[in-house]
Amino acid sequence: MTNSTTNSTTDLMLRRLGTTGPTVTSPGLGGLTLAGAYGPVDDDAGADVVHAYLDAGGTLLDTADFYGAGRNEMLIGRVLRERRRDEVVLSVKFGALVTPTGMPSAFDGRPEAVKSSLTYSLQRLGTDHVDIYRPARLDPQVPIEETVGAVQEMAESGYVRHIGLSEVGAETIRRAAAVAPISDLQIEYSLLTRGIERNGILDACRELGIGITAYGVLGRGLIGGNATGGSRANHPRFQAENLEHNRALVARLQDIADAKGATLAQVAIAWVAAQGEDIVPIVGSRTPAQVESMIGSTAVTLDDADLTRIDELVPAGSAHGDRYPTRFMHQLDSER
Repeated sequence: MTNSTTNSTTDLMLRRLGTTGPTVTSPGLGGLTLAGAYGPVDDDAGADVVHAYLDAGGTLLDTADFYGAGRNEMLIGRVLRERRRDEVVLSVKFGALVTPTGMPSAFDGRPEAVKSSLTYSLQRLGTDHVDIYRPARLDPQVPIEETVGAVQEMAESGYVRHIGLSEVGAETIRRAAAVAPISDLQIEYSLLTRGIERNGILDACRELGIGITAYGVLGRGLIGGNATGGSRANHPRFQAENLEHNRALVARLQDIADAKGATLAQVAIAWVAAQGEDIVPIVGSRTPAQVESMIGSTAVTLDDADLTRIDELVPAGSAHGDRYPTRFMHQLDSER
C-alpha cells in the first residue's frame, strides 16, 4: 500500500497515510503528553519539545481540541508562528465533551458541532486549515455518515485536507469510507495492545487502503518509562497485580534491547513500525532528549527472527487489565 523511505534531513522514515493521505515522518509526535496527561509540562518546555521534533525533520504533529481543553492546540499554534506552515502535517481530533476536571464525558459528532469545533481549532492553531481532521470517538447518537459528511464539506471548502477516523470498528470504517476518502485510522496499537490484529479492523483498513496511526505505542509508560503519575492511576493495567505482571512482561524484552544497543522504548516503537509500511507510530515526549530517543528508534532493525522471538516473549493478549477504565471502554466502537 505504502512505501517507507528515509527523510534526507533526518533519520525519521517517510510513510504515506493510506492511498489518499499525506506523506508524513514516522514516528509522529503526539501532543497529549504535553497537555499534562502524565504530569505537568510548562508551555516553554512543551514548545522546546515540538521545536526539537521539527528541527530533526519531523512533520507529523498529532493533537486534539480537548487536550488540555485547547491548551495543546494553542501551544502548537505558538510553535507554528515560528515555522513554515507547509513543513507541518497537523492531525487534529475533535468531538470530546470535557468537564472542568478535563475528563471526557461524552462525544458530539453532530454536523453543526463538527464545523464549530473546527472553527475554534483553526483559531487556536493560528492556521487556515488542518491536514487531517477526525472524530475522536463515534457518537452513538449520530450516524458516522453524517459526521464524516460534515468533515467532507469542510474539506471541499478548503479548511481540511484529509479525513481520518479514531477508535472505530470495521463496520464503521466501511460506512465512513463509503462517504469520503479516509486517510488513516488512529487507534491504540502496541506490544501490549494488539486487538486490531484479530477483530477485523486492520484487515478492513488494508482492504480499503486506509493507513494506521498507532498511539499508546509505549503502553502509556509501561514500556521503558515511568509507569506512574497523571491519569494512569485510573487505568486497570496500572493497578495492583496487573501492574506487577505487566512490568515483568515487558522486562522480558531487555535482552533483545541490549543486543540491539537500544532502549526498551526504542524496541517497542520499532516493533510497531515493523508491522507494516501502512502503520505510523505516534509517540508522546516531554523533553527534547525523549524526542531524540524516539527518533533513534528508526535505527533499530528487527528481522523475522527478532519479531518471532518478541511474539514468544510478549504474546498477543498477554497484558493484564483493560487499556481504559470500564466506562471509557464502553465508549469505544473499536471494542464492540
